[in-house]
Amino acid sequence: MPISVLLIDDHHLIREGLRRAFEREDDCHIVGEGGTVADAVREASLLTPDVAIIDVRLPDGSGLDAVTAIRAQHPTMGLVVLTMYAGDEQLFAALEAGASAFVPKNAPAEDVILAARHAAASPRSFSAADLADAMRRRLEPRGPQLTPREKEVLQLLADGFSVSGISKQLFISESTTKTHISKVYDKLGAGNRAQALMSALTLGLLRQSRDG
Repeated sequence: MPISVLLIDDHHLIREGLRRAFEREDDCHIVGEGGTVADAVREASLLTPDVAIIDVRLPDGSGLDAVTAIRAQHPTMGLVVLTMYAGDEQLFAALEAGASAFVPKNAPAEDVILAARHAAASPRSFSAADLADAMRRRLEPRGPQLTPREKEVLQLLADGFSVSGISKQLFISESTTKTHISKVYDKLGAGNRAQALMSALTLGLLRQSRDG
């Protein structure tokens, strides 16, 4: 049986282009169209297509609201999100809304068709071209990345040591100590010790003071 597809986009030309692309495929056919969130929710319930392709920006709200509503009513329906703004925030918002796939609007029509096939076959999984990179970026540690030595220097600054005192504690020259301090300031966006320590406290980079 061909994959039945519902198209939801408020731009007629985009719907027409996608319709023509799907009509060239033997395994897909368009069963309905619409241009609003209300259309999406209503037509999904009336037509129960295998896949609904929904634009994020619609006149009466966000297409992601439609995705959430449809997913709640139709757990096995494939839901493909189209968007002009394909950043990480939008990608994860689509994932959290319950979408099956996420496709930028500037992608070729073939990508939308592939996403529809994926959504029909595996509606509760999630597919996006940039998913692996987006996950990597989300999992990367946030904030400045200090070296182990820079962390030691920062902690000694917090403990009240002078440049000379830090040098003696770490058995390094004062010149090297000053270089480490300068790098710590740069990474924390600080101009002096007080600013560096305030930033470090905010970022959770300091352990309890030795005097505490």
